[in-house]
Amino acid sequence: MKLLSYPITLIFFACFGLTLVIFHPIQWVCLHVFGYNAHHTSVFVLNWFLMRCTNILGTRYRFENTQQIPTDRPLIIVTNHQSMYDIPPIIWYMRKYHPKFVAKKELGKGIPSVSYNLRHGGSALIDRKDGKQAIMEIGKLGSYIEKHTRSAVIFPEGTRSRTGKPKPFKPMGLKMLMKKAPSALLVPITINNSWKLLRFGQFPMGLGAYVKFKVHAPIENTGNPDEVIKLVEKTITKAIL
Repeated sequence: MKLLSYPITLIFFACFGLTLVIFHPIQWVCLHVFGYNAHHTSVFVLNWFLMRCTNILGTRYRFENTQQIPTDRPLIIVTNHQSMYDIPPIIWYMRKYHPKFVAKKELGKGIPSVSYNLRHGGSALIDRKDGKQAIMEIGKLGSYIEKHTRSAVIFPEGTRSRTGKPKPFKPMGLKMLMKKAPSALLVPITINNSWKLLRFGQFPMGLGAYVKFKVHAPIENTGNPDEVIKLVEKTITKAIL
């Protein structure tokens, strides 16, 4: 399987990279000529194509969402983190909630389409070595989603799990979002099997992963923040296979 993945990975990288390059000027035109809504549309269409690129690897997706999640309230989407390929399905399937991400600042430059969207689409770029800067940026994102009724996506583990086994939540960033967006609903999402795309590392890619997302019932941002975060963490981790 690993030997077979070498040539298939090369095809995947070519398609993935070409998609990013093509959508970079599309995003620019959409934002600067037609405004936010056009840019938002270009971003979720981009991520649909990125998902199709992973189909070359035999990747399949199941996004289970039976919840009635309102669109007239801001959301804080909280999820475990297994790979960079967690992100396109969240953007695509949660597109009507306008998801914005808490991302490390290194992603804000050098990557066609991705860096542009992170810098101009409302996401928070944080320096993981500078706790004060990180909290301030997350606070700005919380204020942004509260004002514009959008959603913030945060991976409280901090770094991705390379085996799928969850890491303990680091609560500070999530607490700041909850403080700055007091009307937001917390929406836990459990991700399974995304790590298998990187089971061999960055190259070659893993083949045949069946990546599953499960959206849990929203949780109100009320009461003791520590208790709410513990409930969110328990909800997410108990569904990790």
